[in-house]
Amino acid sequence: MWQRIQTLYLIAAFALCIGCLCSPIAHFVTGDGLGDYAGIWDNYERVDMYNLWLVSEGKHMFFFCPVLMAILVITTALIFIDIWLFKHRALQMRVATFCMILLVAWYIAYGVIIYLLYSTAGMLWSTHWTAALPAAALILLYLAFRGILKDEMLVRSLDRLR
Repeated sequence: MWQRIQTLYLIAAFALCIGCLCSPIAHFVTGDGLGDYAGIWDNYERVDMYNLWLVSEGKHMFFFCPVLMAILVITTALIFIDIWLFKHRALQMRVATFCMILLVAWYIAYGVIIYLLYSTAGMLWSTHWTAALPAAALILLYLAFRGILKDEMLVRSLDRLR
């Protein structure tokens, strides 16, 4: 298992998803015109956005949108399961493909949430570097998929020789 390069890619993708789960993914700063939500954002100068909640100045936490957290937790769990499916290459390829689709869905949800906060609340925002971790995990999952496919092709070619 450990000698296969795709296992190392999957482990690295798992670590990147865990890192994104534990880190802020965006920062919001109150602007001049807060629009409809002025009463909500008045007390906060800077708000950090995590996958599940918003944190202001390290002490005020309030619930936000569980969609990002749910997608990333499911993806992280599936990547962990995918590491141990090394004997079932076809299933491993399907799980890796599904994880890639989930990471693309995470970015779509991330963009929608940022747009909604930016347009309705009028807050200025900047992305945090940890928002790029799922993209790196997506690339690693693609590389793992290619490695699994190579192994499958090698096994099939050896079966033809017998």
